[in-house]
Amino acid sequence: MKYTVLVGRILFALIFLFASIGHFSAGEIGYAASQGVPIASFLVPFSGILALIGGLSILLGYKTKTGAWLIVIFLVPVTFMLHKFWAVTDPMMQQIQMAMFMKNIALVGGALILAYFGAGPISIDAKAKIS
Repeated sequence: MKYTVLVGRILFALIFLFASIGHFSAGEIGYAASQGVPIASFLVPFSGILALIGGLSILLGYKTKTGAWLIVIFLVPVTFMLHKFWAVTDPMMQQIQMAMFMKNIALVGGALILAYFGAGPISIDAKAKIS
């Protein structure tokens, strides 16, 4: 059972690691700007750095609680600024944005659990407590 938390951490972190790469592209910066994100040319890459550092922290189990808080700090504004399903008039797009919004809310929940409980037994954090 001790591997369960490790596998969960890896799976949880992957979305942030893969997503962080796009935060440095003109396309994602442009999309965020079109959705009203102020100073998108700074905030989008900055959010990519938060996602990357938080994701790596969780993946490796190193300072996991801090990494989880970085993910929360990343997700909350992204969720409310980019997935405003309540403002979308097209029914198909409204459903897509609502699904993205709810996915992010669930990810915030997972990050809060990691922020409270930490990385689990197979992690750098756990080894550091033993040493």
